[in-house]
Amino acid sequence: MDKVVTSAAEAIAVIPDGASLAVGGFGLCGIPSVLIQALHTQGTTDLRVVSNNCGVDGWGLGMLLEARRISRVTGSYVGEKKEFARQYLSGEIELELVPQGTLAERLRAGGCGIPAFFTPAGVGTQIAEGGLPWRYDAHGGVAVASPKKEVRRYRGAEYVLEESITTDFALVRAARGDRHGNLVFDKSARNFNPLAAMAGRVTVAEVEKLVEPGELDPDTIHLPGVFVQSVLALSAEEAADKRIEKTTVRPVPAATERVPEQRETAGERN
Repeated sequence: MDKVVTSAAEAIAVIPDGASLAVGGFGLCGIPSVLIQALHTQGTTDLRVVSNNCGVDGWGLGMLLEARRISRVTGSYVGEKKEFARQYLSGEIELELVPQGTLAERLRAGGCGIPAFFTPAGVGTQIAEGGLPWRYDAHGGVAVASPKKEVRRYRGAEYVLEESITTDFALVRAARGDRHGNLVFDKSARNFNPLAAMAGRVTVAEVEKLVEPGELDPDTIHLPGVFVQSVLALSAEEAADKRIEKTTVRPVPAATERVPEQRETAGERN
């Protein structure tokens, strides 16, 4: 089955207002930026997003956040987005913070048909005991708080019950993909992408390089096409447009400050 769509607009046209949406990426690494931009252009709103974080100002999910298109976020990291923090503290958006490993497993479990699982992460904290503010009211009070979760003891240790996550749709990005939806990710850009794709009932993947069926070695495929319903082939320009969240480099020393090259002489060797 050929799953390739002709444009990003066509790929996300099926996503309605109020949909739940799993989005791959970690920071700005491996985010489906072209599909997110198309969703912003379409005007889709009241989205319930599941993602490790929510982009940065003016890029990625940050675009949807600033346009007030997101009503709820399930993630691990608010990051340094002041607008995200402002919307959360003012009661404009609901936020469920989840330990990062738990978030990954909740997505994976959802994709595997596992309804819930026990984990030690969060035992003895408000993750298990409840009371974490999910939404504030206009006066700074807690309007919606996290519920208490079941805790059981196994082999002398306590574990908290976490429910899996499934979403209406998922947006992911891959380095390579074929027309059947089989995907290969590039190193750390894999991150949450396969998990998000598994959790979405309808998954749209943007790929930097589209290949024909049979060109991908089956042993190298990270996500089989059964989890993907649509494939968008990016242009060379779109594939190369990868923003960096923070650029940290070592200052280049001035020529006069550089250490002279050390060389052995015959006498020193003797």
